[in-house]
Amino acid sequence: MEAGTAARGTGSKTIADLVGRAAEKYGDAVALRRKVDGTWIDVTYAEVGEVVSEIGRGLIDLGLTHGDRIAILCTTRPEWTYADFAATAAGLTVVPVYPTNSPSECEWVIGNSESRAVVCEDAEQVAKVLAVRERLGQLEHIVVIDPSPETRAAGAIALDELRERGRRREPAELDARAAAVRPEDAYTFMYTSGTTGPPKGCVLSHGNYRSVLDMVQTRGSGIGSDDDTIYLFLPLAHAFALLLQLGSFDLGATIAYWGGDPKQIIAELSEVQPTYLPSVPRIFEKLYALVTAHGDADDIAAATRTGLAVRHLQAAGEPIPADLQAEYDRADEALFKNVRAAFGGRLREAVTGAAPISKDILEFFYACGIPVMEGYGMTETATVATSSSPDQHRFGSIGKPLPGVEVRIAEDGELLVKGANIFQGYYKNDDASFGAVEDGWLHTGDLGSIDDDGFVYITGRKKDIIITAGGKNLTPANLENDLKQSRWVSQAVMHGDRRPFPVMLVTLDEEEIVPWAQEQGIADTSIASLSQDPKVIALIQGILDAANEKYAQVEQVKKFFILPHDLTQETGELTPTLKVKRNVVNERFADRFEALYARG
Repeated sequence: MEAGTAARGTGSKTIADLVGRAAEKYGDAVALRRKVDGTWIDVTYAEVGEVVSEIGRGLIDLGLTHGDRIAILCTTRPEWTYADFAATAAGLTVVPVYPTNSPSECEWVIGNSESRAVVCEDAEQVAKVLAVRERLGQLEHIVVIDPSPETRAAGAIALDELRERGRRREPAELDARAAAVRPEDAYTFMYTSGTTGPPKGCVLSHGNYRSVLDMVQTRGSGIGSDDDTIYLFLPLAHAFALLLQLGSFDLGATIAYWGGDPKQIIAELSEVQPTYLPSVPRIFEKLYALVTAHGDADDIAAATRTGLAVRHLQAAGEPIPADLQAEYDRADEALFKNVRAAFGGRLREAVTGAAPISKDILEFFYACGIPVMEGYGMTETATVATSSSPDQHRFGSIGKPLPGVEVRIAEDGELLVKGANIFQGYYKNDDASFGAVEDGWLHTGDLGSIDDDGFVYITGRKKDIIITAGGKNLTPANLENDLKQSRWVSQAVMHGDRRPFPVMLVTLDEEEIVPWAQEQGIADTSIASLSQDPKVIALIQGILDAANEKYAQVEQVKKFFILPHDLTQETGELTPTLKVKRNVVNERFADRFEALYARG
């Protein structure tokens, strides 16, 4: 999107009036696409506006009033969006709950936020709430999107029934509620994913998110016209996806919601042909492994250098020498066009966030004509604080601060952020460590640097830094990312705080390692067996040896072990955005790490 397009948005004053204005302004334009029985169905802005109005009036009919909290426990799908916009228009505060949460985790978020109602996706999610309901004294209503005999027996209200109740009330009643919302009112309590302890509810105001929408639109993003399509699979319980949803509705673009099967993401990209793709690093890592799996490493490296040279000349508006163009044409025919096709063929820009990503992967995709841009932010910054764009970026940097955002580096190297997007604090929790705001400056907990041109770099995280017994400071993400570039590695977690040297936990990518094992004639291809197979161990050792060569002796990983299973959200080792919970991993596999050191 070009700079200065903020005026092309809805002109909403808060998030409460955004969807109503969007319905009026964009009318018959396609707001969202959803997959039903293998077919993509379009829903217009006018249709979304009608559904949202009915649900909003239904929530009023339940007796919910301005400022009441309502939780949403649901996967990323249109009904999440309907419920969110409806509650917001009714003056309620939305509390997203990750659909992967356990009953006890749901209890914490719904209970800590004092939610009076919860919107659940189906019987499975309703069961989680029922399992802990006796400890949720403030919870009065359960609404279910996909009802069943079990949910009806439990007294849950079907979403369609709520809409019917809403149709009995006048639309003007909801309009009045939305108009009464002020910028300083709480828009959402968004709970952190808990990498550093129990989730904390970040109180984010309507003003926080309206400000950050204006900042992003002024800077320019990958959403710019009603011809744009965003493919969305990220959890809407996370700030990243929420901001993208708001930005799309504000500008009249189209969101294509994934079908719900992680194994179909690549296939759906070809079907949807998005122009803009937000993702977490793991998807780009897997795509990189997929498209480079059968190519020669030296040939791919040479093609990447050629592609980068051409892209840089194009960006500078300079002519491309004939011999370089010929090299590029060969690389494009053999590799680049296939990579673009894997993303659907129309992708203009992708954005990655939530965790570090390898510079090599970013350079490869950029060479292919797929700019994967890095940004930076936290829930506490209303999603984003810095961003990059195809015409203004540096590989390895998280970009420049958004307009109106200030950044600086504290004496101990911590990145500090200040602006209208900074949250209002943690609900019922005056945590004074990471996330503390002092004199308007948010203490992010991340370590960083700023170059002479204003580009910001993240060099580590305060709590993730490993200090060896010899006093050497190590940043685990660097070597971990090098290993995860391998098609056979799913996760890599370094360990070594106050130890003589770093060691590593590795998990295998089942989709890739099993075919390889079959080619090697290995009989038992279960992950548990492969994790102990000498051929697999030798394979991973070779990958680690190659990665170690990039680092000083003291930084190199000396030993590793392979887990007989992957890290997962369900077992509590990963957050819903696939970030590793290091404290959980270190504690859960302490014996395995200890055994590596015990062997000398």
